[in-house]
Amino acid sequence: MGKLEFDYTKYRVPTDGAFSLADFSTDDTQGLDEERDEDDAKDLLDDNQKRLDDLQERLFAEGEQSLLLVLQAMDTAGKDSTIRKVMGDVNPQGCQVTSFKAPSKEELAHDFLWRIHDHAPPKGMIGIFNRSHYEDVLIVRVHGWASPEVIEQRYGHIKAFEKLLADHGTRIIKVMLNVSKDYQRERLRRRLQRPDKHWKFNPGDLKERALWDDYMAAYEIALQRCSTDYAPWYVIPAENRWFRDLIISQLLVDTLEAMNPQFPEPDFDPADYPPESIT
Repeated sequence: MGKLEFDYTKYRVPTDGAFSLADFSTDDTQGLDEERDEDDAKDLLDDNQKRLDDLQERLFAEGEQSLLLVLQAMDTAGKDSTIRKVMGDVNPQGCQVTSFKAPSKEELAHDFLWRIHDHAPPKGMIGIFNRSHYEDVLIVRVHGWASPEVIEQRYGHIKAFEKLLADHGTRIIKVMLNVSKDYQRERLRRRLQRPDKHWKFNPGDLKERALWDDYMAAYEIALQRCSTDYAPWYVIPAENRWFRDLIISQLLVDTLEAMNPQFPEPDFDPADYPPESIT
């Protein structure tokens, strides 16, 4: 296998406030070509999937740390396919995916983080949020469902919440799957052209699409305000899905390797139980 060179750190949102979403390409591949590098890309993704499976087993066995992947994106950006492609080899026993929809009546009776905290991954687990607590400073901000004062408070609440998780042993990675408005148009048209995709089309998505610029402004503020050393944001180009999968799989592998989970020492002496003694 040839060596593919790319650097996901270029997509990390800085923590010093110097950030513009417009500076991040939606179709970047860092010079890699899908056709030319197809075999190497597939081999690397396969290797990363196997490595994730191994690291997840160690994380689960150790039971001392957890990993949370937050995925946010505009409709059609590929949140579901990202989870399926990148995490397909991971044992479901050690990985939980939570999709956050519109809050229920009971959830609305609590603070906005109440329903989120309940799904934070326990020690030993990988948790994936398909949408997340950031909806409360994205769609809520765009539609004016909360006052500017409340929205302003929420950025601080989010950072404090993520710091609490980090201090308790949860490593947090937050990814915005970055696509253009033109790309979304083509994906929506594709859903209408293919009967097997009609179930994914929601006429309400067109109303949200009309607010594209407002959403981009809301994303820019949220990412700028909430990218921290303990819970960084990454703006990953998502229009070339093969490259998206490489970047995110490598990011997860490197993060878990830095966490370095270890199999626990047995509470018995293996020498007392030679394999041949088991009949």
